[in-house]
Amino acid sequence: MDKPSQRASHDLPTPSPVPADGGARGAAEGLSIAGVAERAGVSVATVSRVLNGHSNVRPATRDKVLAAVATSGYRVNELARNLRTAESRLLLTMVPDVGNPFYAEVIRGIDVVARQHGYFMLLCDTGADPGRERSYFDLLRRRRADGAICLDPATVQQALAEESNALPWVACCEFDSSVGVPYVGIDNYRAAGDAVRHLLARGHRRIALINSDDHYLYAQQRQQGYLDALHEAGIAPDERWRINVNSLDYQAGASAAALLMTLSDAPTAVFAVSDTLAIGVISGLRSVGKRVPDDVAVAGFDDISLAAQIDPPLTTIAQPMRELGETAARLLLQRLANPNENVPGVLLPHRLVVRKSA
Repeated sequence: MDKPSQRASHDLPTPSPVPADGGARGAAEGLSIAGVAERAGVSVATVSRVLNGHSNVRPATRDKVLAAVATSGYRVNELARNLRTAESRLLLTMVPDVGNPFYAEVIRGIDVVARQHGYFMLLCDTGADPGRERSYFDLLRRRRADGAICLDPATVQQALAEESNALPWVACCEFDSSVGVPYVGIDNYRAAGDAVRHLLARGHRRIALINSDDHYLYAQQRQQGYLDALHEAGIAPDERWRINVNSLDYQAGASAAALLMTLSDAPTAVFAVSDTLAIGVISGLRSVGKRVPDDVAVAGFDDISLAAQIDPPLTTIAQPMRELGETAARLLLQRLANPNENVPGVLLPHRLVVRKSA
């Protein structure tokens, strides 16, 4: 896996790439590329190599060029560059729910790496709709975008696999390795098992699962991790303790928790497959007079920033959200730079974060 690009010691912003041709002008104000070369004391070709991100430039020379660019007011004529290079410098990020704070952190990671390499990110809210995803893939076919990062359900990715596999895209967080595109994610099965085994170690035997829509592969994997952890402990899971919801929001978690507490043998612990659900669970339990963790323990998944701030702070599985986005962007850039190279999938580590809710 490629390492992050190192910023110049002056922490100067890296300009967008430009054509190798030195006749292009910048904005109405500022120097031409030839003027930048003169100011930096290097050739026009060297300036072009720096602005296009080539690695065969000495760090000291790169710093001189970037300093000259920053002080000269040079700007790239993006339209002219796109027409000359047949590149848009645009990366699509297809997300099923832009309101989910988990995705927000992943997107930040994608954006940071994209900008470091002279690309812009376009956020595409698909709503997990194959038709909307297909329309975004059409932008790749028509070369209106250079590549895409897909966070949509694996079922959507599978539906479009035949028509999209020839296009430059990678899967992030939600992936099916059989689709044959580069991916980055975590081991959802093992992570869910870790959460359930923690609850078992705390003495709980009646452990509920509040899960997402099972057309998400991660939901299937986390459910299997939950079931297998219970089986390993000699516990036969009760189907009444498993609830699937259509949304990962607060209200869905609150409603599911209240429903679970109506059972005669209500669970003493709840594992929710997202922190937003788990935070709703805590509220729902309080609404029916249950204390967390005294009466019912709660564990979540993701470790969004709010997880540590609620009362009680939430025990959860931490995903490396920012790193997932950064890695996805690097995999896509690697695929764009070497279209025929076999770019492998990447699994990043998760960790159990124990707080007061469980």
